Amino acid sequence: MKRGLITWDKAELPPEVFDVRLAKLRHAMGDLPACVVYADVARSNEGRHFTNFMPYWNRSLIIVPKADAPVLLCGLSPRVYPWIRSVTVFEEIKPAAKLVPTLVQFCGERGWGRVGVLNLPQLIHEVFAPLSASGIELVDVPMSLEPDSAEVQMMATAKALAEQVIQGCSLVGLTRQQVAGTLERALRRAGFEDVVLRMRERVTVDVEYRGHWVRVEANA
Repeated sequence: MKRGLITWDKAELPPEVFDVRLAKLRHAMGDLPACVVYADVARSNEGRHFTNFMPYWNRSLIIVPKADAPVLLCGLSPRVYPWIRSVTVFEEIKPAAKLVPTLVQFCGERGWGRVGVLNLPQLIHEVFAPLSASGIELVDVPMSLEPDSAEVQMMATAKALAEQVIQGCSLVGLTRQQVAGTLERALRRAGFEDVVLRMRERVTVDVEYRGHWVRVEANA
């Protein structure tokens, strides 16, 4: 579960960026009526790339119709839907405590007998097995998410901010536990959603900023 602040600065990452990315996905779909993108707390990069959605917990499915706006089948509580709308491109969010039955019903309501799944071979078994047995034909939509200019800029911003925060931390003479606590507290206060520390001769810090991961090092 992510413990950091998740926000969307539209001046930093304009909504038009997602329009372009969604257009590329729709082109890759060919004649399919929609494409499904899986997202959970450990595998949020694909969903984030297309919609800026980064679940801090639980699982969700993103439906990208060929012509209509994306829809989120959400495993999170409805009480967080206003927040989700404020940090993503979603307007329509449907509760989905049971992901696959909700998706099957959604497809049935629209008469979809086949749908695409982004990078189908990577779909987790808990979703793939019941979905493949539902009668809906699943079609792989292979797509490598190469960083675009907006993503490159976000990673550069993340790295510069992380280095600035780390340089501002006094780590000399601290124990390993104190180093970890000092760095994590400072980085999360600076707006990073997730922090992973590796301590050897040097401290390697992996941080997530607005869904973009970068790696920096700290002297300790």
